[in-house]
Amino acid sequence: MFDNLSDHLEGVFKKLRGRGKLSEANIRDAMREVRMALLEADVNFGVVKEFIASVTEKAIGLEVLQSLSPGQQVIKIVHDSLVDLLGGETSDLQLGGASPAVILMVGLQGSGKTTSAAKIAKVLKKKGRRPYLVPADVYRPAAIEQLRVLAGDVDVPVHPSKVEQDPVDISKNAVLVARHENYDTVIIDTAGRLHIDQDLMGELARIKAAVQPAEILLVADAMTGQDAVVVADKFHQDLEITGVVLSKMDGDARGGAALSIKKVTQCPIKFVGVGEDLDSLDVFHPDRLASRILGMGDVLTLIEKAEEVVDQKQAANLAQKLRKNTFSLEDFRDQIQQIKKMGSLEQIMGMIPGLNKMKKIKDMPKPDERDLVRIEAVISSMTPKERRSYQIINANRRKRIAAGSGTSVQDVNRVLKSYSEMLKMMKKMRGPIRGGANKMKRRKRPKGLFR
Repeated sequence: MFDNLSDHLEGVFKKLRGRGKLSEANIRDAMREVRMALLEADVNFGVVKEFIASVTEKAIGLEVLQSLSPGQQVIKIVHDSLVDLLGGETSDLQLGGASPAVILMVGLQGSGKTTSAAKIAKVLKKKGRRPYLVPADVYRPAAIEQLRVLAGDVDVPVHPSKVEQDPVDISKNAVLVARHENYDTVIIDTAGRLHIDQDLMGELARIKAAVQPAEILLVADAMTGQDAVVVADKFHQDLEITGVVLSKMDGDARGGAALSIKKVTQCPIKFVGVGEDLDSLDVFHPDRLASRILGMGDVLTLIEKAEEVVDQKQAANLAQKLRKNTFSLEDFRDQIQQIKKMGSLEQIMGMIPGLNKMKKIKDMPKPDERDLVRIEAVISSMTPKERRSYQIINANRRKRIAAGSGTSVQDVNRVLKSYSEMLKMMKKMRGPIRGGANKMKRRKRPKGLFR
């Protein structure tokens, strides 16, 4: 989402790094370019004006102008100011107090509210809570059915709402059921509209009064840019929302909503939706997003995603196979499946410092998710014996594997070549030669520690 903004800022900072000393005029010129980059990213004009004034004031201080690396100092000031603009620190859900805690999901129609409700239920379930999903959008029958299906996907109970019921009654009854069944969190998916109207706000106010929610989360579509900020401001005025869920952050919008909402509404962004599947909801970390915008990557989020999908027992077993040189095609397929669970390849690459710059290289191909699907299909089409001993896969077997996986013989050849190259690389990385120093002494001219 922030590719264009990142590219613009990288260009500005490259000029600053190239100067041995900075003058006030240099800094003001750079801030003028930063201002244009933020406005092009659809950041609120008032927010941009205040941000640039604050950064400029800090950047023209003596400690920057007289620094040995003034360009780096300015970049640090911009980074810290971006973190403040995005909210400063991570804001968790506040679900203490009386049980069950109620989360009221609000927003316009089409913002991704129903899916976000199920995603949050899945997040809470992983943390050991017992969520209860409540469909309260009686004006769109498909919404009730959609939440029932999603509840089944995340294995969370759902309230048996009906279209002829009043949304306020549904919400009150759901809280009573949750209390009786010992569910500690009630997530109510309310109705949306194509635009804000008084009927919608009146209904939401009545539900709020009836259930006394611990959290009122506005789901705002990041793809709508400044409209999302206007919507958030209006909902906050009428309902006093406690946080924002920015959906569709994996889209190609310019990102202005994420950089404006906190400043305009004073409400923190708590989650961001980064994909359509139910695992694609990330806790919002202002410092990590600021680093990604400035092209510094986001290693912490990458590590967290890896920890979520990697089974520790399986990882230990894999490490042992690598040491014993028994890493099979089945293990190769398992690793691909784990990578797919972490998100899209483009998202993963965006979290690794430096890799985002590769996208600027001319004719650099974009990572293709279909390649992973093809590799998985090819390996799955093999027999267990073939997956364990790939050397036995002759020409006839390759034809059979290609036909069974819906690919070509060339695809099968590429998979086997990639796998064999990986084995060679792992062999080089495994470590010193067995036998230690004694074996090394027998050599007249040591060739190195690695095989």
